[in-house]
Amino acid sequence: MRFHPVAWGVIIGTFLSRTGFFMTLPFLGIYLGKVKGIDPAIVGSILALSLLVGTISSFAGGALSDRLGRYPVMITAMGAWSIVLIGYVFATETWMFFVLSACNGLFRNVFEPTARALLADVTSDEQRAAVFNARYFAINLGGAIGPLIGLQLGAGSTSLLPFLVTAIIFAVYAAILVVFMVMFKERLKKDVAAEPVTMNQMARIVFTDKVFLYLLLGNLFVAGAYSHLDTTLSQYIGHDRIEAYSFLFVVNTISVLALQYPLAKFMKRYSSMTALKLGCLLFGLGLFGFGLFTNLFWLSVSMVVFTIGEILCFVVGDILIGEIAPQHLRGAYYGASGFAFLGQSVCAWIGGVLLQVLGFGQGPLIFAILMLLTFIALPFYQHGQYLWDQRQHQKKSCEKSSQVMI
Repeated sequence: MRFHPVAWGVIIGTFLSRTGFFMTLPFLGIYLGKVKGIDPAIVGSILALSLLVGTISSFAGGALSDRLGRYPVMITAMGAWSIVLIGYVFATETWMFFVLSACNGLFRNVFEPTARALLADVTSDEQRAAVFNARYFAINLGGAIGPLIGLQLGAGSTSLLPFLVTAIIFAVYAAILVVFMVMFKERLKKDVAAEPVTMNQMARIVFTDKVFLYLLLGNLFVAGAYSHLDTTLSQYIGHDRIEAYSFLFVVNTISVLALQYPLAKFMKRYSSMTALKLGCLLFGLGLFGFGLFTNLFWLSVSMVVFTIGEILCFVVGDILIGEIAPQHLRGAYYGASGFAFLGQSVCAWIGGVLLQVLGFGQGPLIFAILMLLTFIALPFYQHGQYLWDQRQHQKKSCEKSSQVMI
């Protein structure tokens, strides 16, 4: 695949950073509960705060990248994220974990939409699906390796080594980005918007582009479903079977690596919105399976179903945003897509509360509720598909009219 050197840099850096991420942060809920003795509802609130702050910072991060350029925003965010990981080593009080969780969400979600916008900047329309598939492949390759390394380093236990190793990886990625900024900044100047987008303009984008709005509303519930992998599920299974949780995490990652490209090829027959609706359905069914089964084999089957939903929703979602967004507002659109993190925040909190109120023995009921919450996305995707089809039809009609006039 002949991608721009910057695209390859982002993809390789994504692999490194996600390896570090999956070494540490998926085990954070277990660490806070088992090692620090924090109640499940409080743990859910700590994890939810990261996602809530992520909603706001992602929204602002897109605007900053359009104003200041992609590289300064990415370098600052990744460097600061490294410092946050070191903070976990020294934190002793519950309030400190709330602060660190907020900072974790802040810097992660300033970085992520900016990196996606940079990928779109340096990639042609014809290669965009391939480059985003490669990025998602890198994310999940890191996800396959990260938990295994994390377990070897003692993640989820009293060991602080995973936090330190992850901090070093993030710092190295920030340094790599500095090198790329020096080498390719001049070449990419033309990709920065001539008229930077203000926060007010970003808000108008969300509420005037109805296709984008319905996509975001659906993504609230789908992103919420995905958040349970790192939060509710980690507490529900990981509180007494950490090896089983780690195994399911690896099943998730290997399933992505094995199924991503066959699914991408298969779903070319269908519209993007159809893929999102199918993904939403599978997300919910996979969640219900986590609560229904205790046998590791059926839990693994549920994870495969859950993972197919993940692939369909997230890869297609990124590509669809690239199709919807005007080129000069791409950073703003990817930043505004962080609105979906609100769903992650709320659903992570709901999961923690359900575990606290109903108890760990009520898995079928807890995950049935979470499944029904996921299915709320379906009518939003349905209406978004209707509006998108209308827009595409009008665009084709205008093109035909222009050709007739010529």
